Amino acid sequence: MLTAVQATRRSLGYFRSVSNYGINSGHQQANVVILPNHLAKDFEEFCRRNLAPLPLLYHSRSGETSCTPLARNADIRTDISQYHVYEEGCLVKTVSSLQSYFAQPSAAGAASQQQPAPQDPWSDMVCFYLGCSFGFEDHLRKAGVPVRNVEQGTNVSMYRTAVRCVPAGVFSCLLVVTMRPVPAAMLDAAVEVTHLNPLAHGAPVHIGDPALLGIHNLSTPDYGEPVQLLPGDVPVFWACGVTAIEAILCSSQRGIRALFVQDELLLSCLTLSHANSVAITTGFPTHHMQSPPDETDGPPGAIAMATMLLSLGKQVTMVMDRRALEMNQAIIDEAVSTGVLKNAIPIVTFEESSPDSALHFLCHHGDPKKPRYDHLVAIERSGRAEDGNYYNMRGVNVKHLVDPIDNLFLAAKDIPGISTTGIGDGGNELGMGGLRDKVRTMMPNGGLIACDVPADYAITAGVSNWGGYAVACGLYLLHTCPSHQRYRLRGLAAEQTTPQEQLQDWTANLPSVDKEESILSTLVRFGIRSGKTGNLAMEVDGLTFHPTHSDIITRLLDVTLGRNTLNP
Repeated sequence: MLTAVQATRRSLGYFRSVSNYGINSGHQQANVVILPNHLAKDFEEFCRRNLAPLPLLYHSRSGETSCTPLARNADIRTDISQYHVYEEGCLVKTVSSLQSYFAQPSAAGAASQQQPAPQDPWSDMVCFYLGCSFGFEDHLRKAGVPVRNVEQGTNVSMYRTAVRCVPAGVFSCLLVVTMRPVPAAMLDAAVEVTHLNPLAHGAPVHIGDPALLGIHNLSTPDYGEPVQLLPGDVPVFWACGVTAIEAILCSSQRGIRALFVQDELLLSCLTLSHANSVAITTGFPTHHMQSPPDETDGPPGAIAMATMLLSLGKQVTMVMDRRALEMNQAIIDEAVSTGVLKNAIPIVTFEESSPDSALHFLCHHGDPKKPRYDHLVAIERSGRAEDGNYYNMRGVNVKHLVDPIDNLFLAAKDIPGISTTGIGDGGNELGMGGLRDKVRTMMPNGGLIACDVPADYAITAGVSNWGGYAVACGLYLLHTCPSHQRYRLRGLAAEQTTPQEQLQDWTANLPSVDKEESILSTLVRFGIRSGKTGNLAMEVDGLTFHPTHSDIITRLLDVTLGRNTLNP
């Protein structure tokens, strides 16, 4: 059975694939979205504020399986042939019955003994029935307006626009629209017919040039299939219920946008550019029932930063949990042997044996005037909460698997010359303490899991590895900037152009798709799993390396090397 925490942290969305669009002739077709109760109020308000894409036909009570005002003898758990299941913003599986789905443990792991499962997980779920544009296609045909997607035997084309919906609570996203080609002579008829169907999105929201909506290529829809315009056709756009999927995905990105702080990446990179010796720590044992318990987010980003720092002539040390020392040493050794890492990196552990252990670790002979490191970086590292425990995003305490490396960050605050950076994607990571108030209010389980230990700079990203890649790219950009080099050297060295050989070395040590794929492959061979799903596969936080992570890396490199402009 699902734990209460697991049940309230998943979003179920279903959008039916229709091969015969006339099947619902005479009836109103609906999209169905099923959400945990704590999101229901915000989603209902989001629908009220965005009536065109999200015409709300019916809103169930918690645990209600029927929808009497819409259909007799219905059971939403079994009446639909296929359901898409999303957990924390990722599509994790497709099931044919929600009864069977709720009877199984979460994809992210079995229920913890610390958190007994509720008797009826479905009792926390709320169903939203939303009008669908397929409901007006029969009316268009009766009015003599051709429906090209039906004629061509394809699904309708759906596009993510640049138009932002009116936000409500945790829900905010871009409007999604459908496009149907309509002969120019029949535009008035199409508008009139659909205007009379407000529960199927109503009249079009745009007619003509798709670029005005931010759509640049009609041949590559974001959802559905391309529909060809015939001679004399004009593209007509209606608001689309798939907007609900976008809203759910955005809200399920663990609220990371709400934690973003402007310029933290820049300030961290500027400080790191002046450092001579950097200590990097990572490791989040989120899969406490597995061996090893670690996840694939964190180590790749840590190695990417270390690779660039080494290339820039910095000294780098890794600080790891003692339980994972041997495994991490083997991972580093393989990274060197495969050419991912330029040189081997020393790995050390920290265990507190006395009140001044952190001071002696950070400074030679425990002298605050003689720091051993200039900068500490934590990336996807378990962070201590206010109650002294360490929690994963599910609210499970993993303190028994974590060494007190947080104390190094606390001690560094009182040592002149040592600065700190935390990189995270959920608010429970080391260094996110400065954002704890936002984490408590904006993140699932935030009041429990929020890290209480701050860093000087808190870098947030959709996936922590991406933050590590961005730091590596930022350091490259700074070191190839003549103005920054003069600033870094205080104008005391003769100004000179970076030697081509050195520039080539820095470029070669940027993150790359091949290197990051190699590192991830190594982690998987060591039994390290994806954070969100627990899958032992080429994925990080439930997102497969191809195309998601590879695309992020490619786009970062394109911007860093000036190859093109980063598109949203």
